[in-house]
Amino acid sequence: MRQYHGQFVIETRGKGLYDLTHEVVRWLRGCRPGSGLLTLFVRHTSASLLIQENADPDVRHDLEAFLSRLVPEHDPLYRHRQEGPDDMPAHVRAALTQTHLSIPVRDGDMVLGTWQGIYLFEHRRREQRRQVVAHLLTD
Repeated sequence: MRQYHGQFVIETRGKGLYDLTHEVVRWLRGCRPGSGLLTLFVRHTSASLLIQENADPDVRHDLEAFLSRLVPEHDPLYRHRQEGPDDMPAHVRAALTQTHLSIPVRDGDMVLGTWQGIYLFEHRRREQRRQVVAHLLTD
């Protein structure tokens, strides 16, 4: 078994989904894997990772709208407001989604569905510099 480690930096412009599928594919091809397992992990508590539809941008818009309604800002329930009104809602959103993904790799390619892409889900309003680390275990 061989192991590879990598890191992706995603510059966000505020809340929303940021496609990093192509960056992951490019990195994976450089590793020249056979079959194995790719793990991606976001190193932040106010962002998350998703595998989601990559064909219709309305899906990304609707997901953001749904989470904004589900986890609103300025809720009097929140005590933690150190970094502004979007801080605690961002932590709740990250807790409801995923901080890591496991993706099978076969014959050098991720085994994603036809309409699936890998996204960083930014939960903060301000621009952020996010880090996603990759670990590939392959034959």
